[in-house]
Amino acid sequence: MKLHSVFLHKDCVLPDPLDPLCVPFGEQWTHVEEISSSVFDIMIRQAGWHFIWISGSCSRRGCAWTQAKAIENALGRALGAVSKQSNAAEFDSVRVTKCLGFHIATVTVQRRRIQELSLLEADVRDGSRALHADVREIR
Repeated sequence: MKLHSVFLHKDCVLPDPLDPLCVPFGEQWTHVEEISSSVFDIMIRQAGWHFIWISGSCSRRGCAWTQAKAIENALGRALGAVSKQSNAAEFDSVRVTKCLGFHIATVTVQRRRIQELSLLEADVRDGSRALHADVREIR
């Protein structure tokens, strides 16, 4: 896994023209192959959608006999801690140490969300619906 790789939750909806090569990662996630988060962000925005940062990262540890497996274990645990509010995540950092023959990896992922509307647009649309509902009730 490369830093700044993108992971998509299994129920993540992407804009129509976007169909990246994804490889399953665990039961709930897929890994977007060969596309960094910055390039993926441009692709999402060119389709008219938003790739939003959600505050709060998830950091977890994993251990194994090999460095690669320790990173994979930690990454799986970090993704498992991502809330359902986020339908995507970015592999942000990794630190590996070795103790008594074991590799111990600490991985951090940043929570992300892919959606058609920005938060501001969603609030305006919800507000206008509420306004129209109030007008109908007055009549």
